[in-house]
Amino acid sequence: MASIVTYKYIKQNPDIMEYIRRADKALEALGYTEHSFAHVERVAATSSLILSTLGYDERTVELARVASIMHDIGNVINRVDHAQSGAVMAFRLLDNLSMPANEICSVISAIGNHDEGTGQPLDPISAALIIGDKTDVRRSRVRHTDFLTFDIHDRVNYAVEESRIRFNEDNTSIILELRIDTEISPVMEYFEIFMERMILCRRASEFLKVNFEMIINGSKIL
Repeated sequence: MASIVTYKYIKQNPDIMEYIRRADKALEALGYTEHSFAHVERVAATSSLILSTLGYDERTVELARVASIMHDIGNVINRVDHAQSGAVMAFRLLDNLSMPANEICSVISAIGNHDEGTGQPLDPISAALIIGDKTDVRRSRVRHTDFLTFDIHDRVNYAVEESRIRFNEDNTSIILELRIDTEISPVMEYFEIFMERMILCRRASEFLKVNFEMIINGSKIL
C-alpha cells in the first residue's frame, strides 16, 4: 500500500511541527544546544545524502528523511530515554496517518536507536540517521554567545567554524570534515565529549559497508 507520508507532508503537519518546537524549548530550558528545525533538517539532508550516494531506493531515502525530522520529539517528555519516548510518539502519529506497518517499523526503530547511550544501527535508515545526528556540530547550535557561561558542549560547538559531511572519490568512506578554532576549544575537548558518538558513527558506517573518517583542520584524525 502506497503511503501519503513524505518528508514534505510531515513538515506541513502542524501537530508534528509543534512537538519539534516544544521538544527544543524543553532542551533550551535545560541548557542544551539547539535541537530545533535547523538541526532536524540538517540531519535529514545528511541521511538523505548518505543513502542516495550509496544507491538506496527513493522510498528508503524518504523514510530516512521522515525519521530524521521526527527523531528528537521525545525530548518533549524528558531528555532521559528520549529516543525510546520519541519512537512511541512517532508510532502513534504515523499510525494515525495510515502509514503502512512496515514503514512505521523502519521509522520508529531508527528513532529509537539514534542515541549513543542505547542505540545501534539496525538497518540502513537507522545507520544514516545516527551519522546525520551525531555529526551535526556547528557554531549556530550554541544558543548564546556569552563565553563566561559556556560549558564544554558550548565551547566545542562554538569553536567549529565549518562542518561538512562528504564521501571520498570512490564512495568507500564517509568523511566528517571540521575546521575548529583551537583558541576557543582544543581538539581534545571534541573527543572528550563526542568520542562515544564517533564510535557509533563508525559502527553505523560499517553497517553501510563504508568507512568513517574525520578530518580536523586539514589533518586526518580517524
